[in-house]
Amino acid sequence: MSNTFLRLGVLFALVGVSLGYWMGVTHQFLLSPVHAHLNLLGWVSMFLYGLFYRAMPDAAGGWLPKIHLGLAVIGLTVMMIGLTFMLTALPDLQPWVPPLMMVGPTMVLLGMFVFAFVVFRTTGARTAAA
Repeated sequence: MSNTFLRLGVLFALVGVSLGYWMGVTHQFLLSPVHAHLNLLGWVSMFLYGLFYRAMPDAAGGWLPKIHLGLAVIGLTVMMIGLTFMLTALPDLQPWVPPLMMVGPTMVLLGMFVFAFVVFRTTGARTAAA
């Protein structure tokens, strides 16, 4: 689980940084929110999830971390597609914006709730010295 999140974090970083590079070179900053979300939710959050699961290997077992992974990755991907469609304002893509921007962020939020549950369940029995 840890390696999957770490690798996905790096992949999202590559996409986010590449998008930022392209925006800087072309001076077209329309997709700045996509760039920011890819770097924060993709790179930073995914990598932190991976570090948590690496530091707490007991947390990585079972089905909850798999649910967390699916919600986080699919949710972010769906949200970034919806955000891109919304920002580009291409008429053919606009009907897709509301469902994508409801489903994607909801999945990301649910994934964070699952992660919070995993964190509290895993760290709840530990002492302050641990």
